[in-house]
Amino acid sequence: MRVLITGNQGYLGTVTAEVFCDAGHEVTGLDTGLFAGCVVGRGPLDPPTLATDLRDVTASDLTGFDAVVHLAALPVPPRDAAVRDITGHVNHLATVRLARAAKAAGVGRFLFASTCSVYGTRRDEPVNESAALHPCNPYAQSKARAEEELAGLAEPGFVPVFLRLATAFGFSPRLRSDMLLNHMVGDAVFTGRVQAPAGEDTRWPMVHVRDAADAFLLCLTARPEVVDCAAFNVGSEAATMSGAEIARTVVEEIAGAMLGPTGTDPSSPRPCRVGFEAIRRAVGFEARWGIADGVVELHRAYAESGLDAETFFSRFSRRNHLSTMRETEELNDEIRRQEALV
Repeated sequence: MRVLITGNQGYLGTVTAEVFCDAGHEVTGLDTGLFAGCVVGRGPLDPPTLATDLRDVTASDLTGFDAVVHLAALPVPPRDAAVRDITGHVNHLATVRLARAAKAAGVGRFLFASTCSVYGTRRDEPVNESAALHPCNPYAQSKARAEEELAGLAEPGFVPVFLRLATAFGFSPRLRSDMLLNHMVGDAVFTGRVQAPAGEDTRWPMVHVRDAADAFLLCLTARPEVVDCAAFNVGSEAATMSGAEIARTVVEEIAGAMLGPTGTDPSSPRPCRVGFEAIRRAVGFEARWGIADGVVELHRAYAESGLDAETFFSRFSRRNHLSTMRETEELNDEIRRQEALV
């Protein structure tokens, strides 16, 4: 199949493009390269990539593709109201605009990277995909709104699918240090102390980036009637742990690391426990990577890369990286590259 992957030069997109190419699909990327240089080790081999801002995509850009895998999104800085508005526009309105263009171009399938955060904060029992949505932060709200409008575009010949990803972890050539497990392994390697997030009984649903990529691949090739306008939680029960359990796993796998004090921020939103049976039943998805596997993989990658603490905690944090690009005027106030205005 001819597949367009948006955000192919990001954390998940780099791995997904590789997985799709290895499966024999003809992949084209779409990415303005905001995070293209956030590379650890040898640079990835990117597919041909359209350097087009998501907000500028037209139907003519999408002609000839069988499917769009929409991964591109912006994180929402917690204290920057102006950027919150722009990222909401990109993650919600530009997503719907992209889907409309895909439908007009005759694209048959639209796979959308959503989030388990659309369910809101913690509940006593795991929730499935039929649960009411109560997104509790701007990022999750933008994803929930996009899902609702994309569902309204569904019709024979245009199949939207919503993959609600658990918190991602694991190595990607374009690393993110601001993901929970990735950051905790970094703490262990660079400071020797691992701090568990607040909330001893809070359980975090997690998914390895390669498992997430496999889930998109399965939904790409599934029969239309199986995935048409369907939402799937993507993760596994085995990779759902409390922050304390995750921290202990890191310490057990990394010699010399010690447990630090538990986080004390009671206002930080706690993830909702979710169930993963639907995607298992629909397309046969089974996560292959556990938390301990991810710790070992990340530890090895950090050690072999020659990373230092300052680079790890600053350059590979998406929010910090965007802030630096704005401060150096590589990006304007609309989060567009300055050269795009010339």
